[in-house]
Amino acid sequence: MSFFSKLWNLKLHHKILLGLLLGAIFGATLNVSKYELEITHKEKDKEKSTIVNNWEKIEFADIQSRVVLQTFGKEDQLKLLNYFQSLDKSAKANLLMLATIRTTDRSGAVVTTRQYFENIKKIEKVKTIPIYIKPIGTIFIRLLMFIAIPLVLASLIVGASSLGNIKTVGKIGAKMITIYFILIAIAITIGLTLSNVIRPGERISEEAREKLLVEFAPNIQAKIQESVELNVINTIVNIVPTNPISALANAEMLQIVFFALVVGITLTAIRKEKSEPVIKFFDGFSDMMIKMVDYIMKIAPLGVFALIAATVSEFGFDILQTLFWYAATLIIGLLIHQFIVLGSMVKIFAGINPIKFFKGIREVMLIAFTSSSSAATLPVNMEKCEQNLGVPKKITSFVLPLGATINMDGTSMYQAVAAVFIAQVYGIELHITEQLIILLTALLASIGTAPVPGVGIIMLIIVLRSVNIPEEGIALILGVDRFLDMCRTVVNVSGDAAVATVIAKSEGVLGINSMKNENC
Repeated sequence: MSFFSKLWNLKLHHKILLGLLLGAIFGATLNVSKYELEITHKEKDKEKSTIVNNWEKIEFADIQSRVVLQTFGKEDQLKLLNYFQSLDKSAKANLLMLATIRTTDRSGAVVTTRQYFENIKKIEKVKTIPIYIKPIGTIFIRLLMFIAIPLVLASLIVGASSLGNIKTVGKIGAKMITIYFILIAIAITIGLTLSNVIRPGERISEEAREKLLVEFAPNIQAKIQESVELNVINTIVNIVPTNPISALANAEMLQIVFFALVVGITLTAIRKEKSEPVIKFFDGFSDMMIKMVDYIMKIAPLGVFALIAATVSEFGFDILQTLFWYAATLIIGLLIHQFIVLGSMVKIFAGINPIKFFKGIREVMLIAFTSSSSAATLPVNMEKCEQNLGVPKKITSFVLPLGATINMDGTSMYQAVAAVFIAQVYGIELHITEQLIILLTALLASIGTAPVPGVGIIMLIIVLRSVNIPEEGIALILGVDRFLDMCRTVVNVSGDAAVATVIAKSEGVLGINSMKNENC
């Protein structure tokens, strides 16, 4: 059998893992240079792109007065990009850029040249091949996202109608929310404990602190402006949609869940000959969407390869050296929660061997790591919980969509670790009272958090405000947020699957004997 035949016959999770590893290697090999810039500017009424590399310094001046406004050295690519992006349209129109470049000729002599740019439209990093192939991965994630909403609607209607009555729905819902909140509280406690023991904020140098604040502060201003205040009453009120069609169009997950539950429960209250065709329709529609997941997952290895390659190429691993202790604190906490807390929970309360559990959701974890989105992972999570863990559809369709919105174990832990880290960097002592406020705020902030990449930053602002930690401190952790977002999403979706198995076991419907062992 040829190499390619063997590769083609690999199990899907092995293909995805291979795509992830190869993507990381490919991205690291063709990483975006810190010493190159692509300048898009107008020259003789035509747009032109010029590559500037190995500059000694770059100066920005006012085009009329020639007064120098800012100067950047050869290590200041990110500062330069942030400065240019912070300018408004009129300021950019009056900007003159002067690049001083030093090269060596054939004789070894140093040659200094200068390049001038006016009418600058855009300044960006020079794209590499991994950046160009990123749309392949984006299409893969969009395919999963476009399945998520109709799948949640259809499966929840079927699930709620199959539970029988509102009393059963209420009983399962109460158990589910209680377990989710306990898990989130445990995750936050682990994060706070590790932060107080390791004290990562005290291990970062003053020089590194200043550099991070200068480089990433402009990126956080927009986040601070768009953040919202935590209002539990409004969150509860907003669960009830005024227009379910609008909720579907805007992917308001909690509103969709509420609407689907109401429809499903109401179907149990009307005559069977009236309700049965509706239930059969949504049941068939749900099966169709699950089948669609199978087709989409065939391109998962390619999508994972493209996404990871682009992420590693663009961000690299350099920033991890500066923020090693912060990243290590959070990752250790995530590992403890993932394998000790969740592993123990499925063993004790669901009677499932933790190894079998994690093998059963390995594809879910890989997709979560790649996409950083609980919503994109939801269709895969529902499929694998049913196929590999023996959780019936009526449980997965009820528990997992709510979990994708409410259960944010990893994100809540991240907020706790990040808040304490930022406080330690600024020399702010957080007493037990403040840390309890962090626990409560992070717990409440997880309700209704959108299951999409990067939303944890917005929720972190709320947590920082609750204990008067400077919001600008988020700039300290922004450089590694993308990588850590990938890690915490894995814990989020694993927690959803663990709760689904526990609920199914408590209801006596966990079909352990029907597990597909060949997939595990």
